Amino acid sequence: MSEPRAKNPTPAAGAAGPPITRSFSKSEMMIVAAARELAGQRVCFVGVGLPNIAVNLARLTVAPDLELVYEAGAFGAVPARLPLSIGDPTIVTGATAVVSMFELFSFYLQGGLVDVGFLGAAQIDRFGNINSTVIGDYEHPKTRLPGSGGACEIAINARQVFVIMRQSKRSFVDRIDFRTSPGNLGGAEAAARIRREEGWLGRGPSVVVTDLGVYHFDESGEMRLDSIHPGATLEVVRETMGWEPRVAQPLATTPAPTPEELRLIREHLDPDGAYTK
Repeated sequence: MSEPRAKNPTPAAGAAGPPITRSFSKSEMMIVAAARELAGQRVCFVGVGLPNIAVNLARLTVAPDLELVYEAGAFGAVPARLPLSIGDPTIVTGATAVVSMFELFSFYLQGGLVDVGFLGAAQIDRFGNINSTVIGDYEHPKTRLPGSGGACEIAINARQVFVIMRQSKRSFVDRIDFRTSPGNLGGAEAAARIRREEGWLGRGPSVVVTDLGVYHFDESGEMRLDSIHPGATLEVVRETMGWEPRVAQPLATTPAPTPEELRLIREHLDPDGAYTK
């Protein structure tokens, strides 16, 4: 298998010494960083694409007891290969249970049995609110997106929400065009009150992993950059956001993928490089 690994001579922010030579793609770094965040987690609701690769990598490395839940109704799945869609029969491989979508959402998710919901997004704001519905005005959108699917229910009922997405000015916006899945709404205090009033089970977003860094949420409910990936800079981070980011002090550099993590991605999880090139 070919290895399309570009070299990036730009050192990470705050790093000392010679320029960093990357032997991995930005997507591989993002997947590895997301997988590591799942250490110690038990039940994860996941879709296909980048989230699926990240959670399966976590299951093979930092979270061997991780149970994967797929929207189509598979609980505790061990996919034999990378699923092509949420309806791909491979997601039932090794599953503990295969149930209807109604039963999955009613008894598992709304029953409080899901620790982490892993989501993607077209747009996200500083409080972790997600848009996957439209770009532009809802009635006359520039782009009509797939919509919520189960994302809204996952966002409000999973104990924690992890987001994985590529970062750009178009995706990290000051104001999302449509709130498909609530995060911390307008701030942590308001979000906590609404969760209590509405009976939402989840605590909201915990982690956002992009191709530039890893964000967690501070006491106000706003995203904070805690770790920057090798080769990225704070200047680039700021250029790809619609607001001035909060930055941890000191700002860490994300550890590069290990040879074993890269081997698992390239040989087992995405051998054709569909998501990682």
